[in-house]
Amino acid sequence: MITKKVNNVQEAITGIESGMTIMFGGFGLCGIPENTIAALVKTQISDLTCISNNAGVDDFGLGLLLQKRQIKKMISSYVGENAEFERQMLSGELEVELTPQGTLAERCRAAQAGIPAFFTPAGYGTEVAKGKEVREFNGKMHIMEEAFRADFAIVKAWKGDEAGNLIFKGTARNFNACMAGAAKITIAEVEELVPVGTLDPNQIHIPGIMVQRIFQGEKFEKRIEQRTVRQRGN
Repeated sequence: MITKKVNNVQEAITGIESGMTIMFGGFGLCGIPENTIAALVKTQISDLTCISNNAGVDDFGLGLLLQKRQIKKMISSYVGENAEFERQMLSGELEVELTPQGTLAERCRAAQAGIPAFFTPAGYGTEVAKGKEVREFNGKMHIMEEAFRADFAIVKAWKGDEAGNLIFKGTARNFNACMAGAAKITIAEVEELVPVGTLDPNQIHIPGIMVQRIFQGEKFEKRIEQRTVRQRGN
């Protein structure tokens, strides 16, 4: 029986080196691989190019790597919740490539599927299109976007088995599902790791062939990025 299980997060991040390109799954603070990020913070790895929809917040998620200046470049869609990110970007310390959210997801999915590039109308006529090939399809202009080329994809799942099969929960499925298998090596941290054969095959979102390493995380904070409430009686 094939097993992708590793003993701990330290074993999972073996081979990650300075200067590499890494995908980080999650949406906001939902479904981020927080145990793996925390382990990377404890290393001396630097000059990373990070592909992630968000950049975390100041004291959590990718914000921790930003605090230690371990990230050289961020390729993201939404970055408005991190003051340290803003400071580093405006000061020129951090290279930033802002990408439309759908394009970001499709560049991940294309890499997952082995498709080198695709055309999309998103971003045409803006700075996003600068330096990119443009073609007209059905009377509408499109720009060519290349699939990502990443060394590692690090994703977070609700449940997984030792063969690497993954089930995501709710919003956490968003970028995790399209990043799994989209890099040379995919690391999956899960809230619950079960023996092969335990998961219902009809519920599996990502098959184990997309995953090279899997481990059960030790701590999950379940933070809420933005909480909006109303006064009683309104």
